Amino acid sequence: MKTIITNAIIVNEGERFPGSVLIENEFIKKIYKEPQVPEQVKKDATIIDAEGRFLIPGAIDDQVHFREPGLTHKGEIATESRAAVAGGVTTYMEMPNTKPQATTQAELAKKYDRAAQVSAANYSFYMGATNDNLDEVLATDPRKVCGIKVFMGSSTGNMLVDDEQTLSEIFKNAPTLIATHCEDEEIIKRNTEIYRQKYGEIVPISRHPKIRSAEACFKSSSKAVELASKFGTRLHVLHLTSAEEMKLFNAGPVTEKKITAEVCVHHLWFEERDYIEYGTRIKWNPAVKTAADRDALWEALLSDKIDVIATDHAPHTLDEKSHPYFQAPSGGPLVQHSLAAMLEFTKQDKITVEQVVEKMCHAPAKLFQINRRGFIREGYYADIVLVSPDKNWIVKPENIFYKCGWSPFEGTTFNHLVTHTFVNGQLAFDRGIINPDIRGKRIEFDR
Repeated sequence: MKTIITNAIIVNEGERFPGSVLIENEFIKKIYKEPQVPEQVKKDATIIDAEGRFLIPGAIDDQVHFREPGLTHKGEIATESRAAVAGGVTTYMEMPNTKPQATTQAELAKKYDRAAQVSAANYSFYMGATNDNLDEVLATDPRKVCGIKVFMGSSTGNMLVDDEQTLSEIFKNAPTLIATHCEDEEIIKRNTEIYRQKYGEIVPISRHPKIRSAEACFKSSSKAVELASKFGTRLHVLHLTSAEEMKLFNAGPVTEKKITAEVCVHHLWFEERDYIEYGTRIKWNPAVKTAADRDALWEALLSDKIDVIATDHAPHTLDEKSHPYFQAPSGGPLVQHSLAAMLEFTKQDKITVEQVVEKMCHAPAKLFQINRRGFIREGYYADIVLVSPDKNWIVKPENIFYKCGWSPFEGTTFNHLVTHTFVNGQLAFDRGIINPDIRGKRIEFDR
């Protein structure tokens, strides 16, 4: 199988240049720093004329919830991976809070088996930690599993790890990277009671960032950083939301850090005044907070305190999200629209296309030490995406691929459109059409 993409603007490793790429089977065979390739190379090849579109590496999302097994009325590995590919995300790392939870090596293996059958994108799955599964956690293979997920604050699925001795043992002995959800449980309980006494059961959604507060986030994040510093743990703190937390992280190249940070698209896009318009559709844990917090996240991202951009894609049905505050679940679908949303910020001069590629493609590959992905390099897997930089389109139900059928970006006009997505050299998405026969691969790690 041989494909040539010509006449592209290649954006990769801080450079932007006119070029072409030759794909043979699963891999990038040759990169040409010119719009066309020699005529003899074109023989027996499928030619795609990029017509000046951006050619970038496929995005790598290090935090998604695809809801399978057990919660498949919300989403499935098949449906959500197709949405990912439609949005230019070619690799994802999925969380363990399913039913049953992926807290044993046997249950984890079942998720890998299922993804091999149905996933349109490449995949890895986190091993979930609990208060009483240390032996299972320590059996995790660092070359085959992206990391260990520790909920240092309860969220959907209630996998809270709050036993101090267990936390110390996990941080001390973890065979691979630990990824944490950080919110302090006692502070959240205290705040919940305050607002329950004030409003009863009908607490306004606008109080969500007061209940799951910046204080709760900082206390838990600082505890994770303290434990990692004590034991020399490789720690990755997920979905940071507050200005105060930014003091916990250092600026610099991701390859030189043992403690790294992630921000999610929705925390860069929304702020607390948006609850008036969107209500529980933008209820996430941790919560969308103030405009000042959002500004601090942007500053940290651009100064390399924050290392990667992800989604925390977590679909629920619209019926579930329409319930009152305490009954409405936290989370929302994002993986199809993350790249388009971040590229939209390039139109506002908040970030460059090169920086988006660094934070969504290169940095996750480096941080997790992924084997031969995340870059447009000869010999690497051909996980690549064509993006039209001047194609206005509106997010509508008819172009949403999530099983839940809605998006918090519904009605938003984006100026960048993913037109083609290749997964392991196969054309998985072509101008609005998913190839149902494409299957991703289990990613491996150079650890």
